[in-house]
Amino acid sequence: MSITTMRVVVVGDCPVFREGVTQLIGTDPGLHLVAVASSVELLDSGLRGVDVVLMDLQQSARGLAAAVARLRDHGHAVIVVSSSPQIDAVQVIQAGASGYLSRQAEGEELLTAIRAVGAGHGYVSAPVSHLLRRSPRFTEREQEILRLVAHGATDHEIARRLSISKHTVQSHLDRIGEKAGSRRRPELTRLAIEHGLTDQESELS
Repeated sequence: MSITTMRVVVVGDCPVFREGVTQLIGTDPGLHLVAVASSVELLDSGLRGVDVVLMDLQQSARGLAAAVARLRDHGHAVIVVSSSPQIDAVQVIQAGASGYLSRQAEGEELLTAIRAVGAGHGYVSAPVSHLLRRSPRFTEREQEILRLVAHGATDHEIARRLSISKHTVQSHLDRIGEKAGSRRRPELTRLAIEHGLTDQESELS
């Protein structure tokens, strides 16, 4: 196993999912499957040194978000696989997930997502990311603010992070809201996901 091999853990309550992903990961020499389990609780002792946790659990959005937050608190990059409505993507990304995949994703896309997230980037599958076909155009500064909103930053935290005033942040949010048709944070988070603005490098320090 080369030193650049990504270490992956698979968590899923469906045996078919676990078996299929196990076989798929085995086809990629750049990935090493460390462990497979039916729940996060069963993995507490097997996550040391893991690069990516791929998770497919039949839970509520709130339950998934809690599981994601727990893993992120321990320093693990998480990809959530789900067929649930888009709002689930918003909640798990806000909780700290680096990736969100539809269960309809092809095997090659799943491998691409694992590689991207393992390299420190974000990944959201096409069924979620392409929903805004007439998406508004945002300036570079507006994209920075959307990215931070998606990671749960308050107006004050955004101002501190970008070294601008809170009033300036609110003015940018007003313009973003005019373009997007909503200033509500869940909607802004959705926009950030759909524009691919949820990479790990933007998380609050």
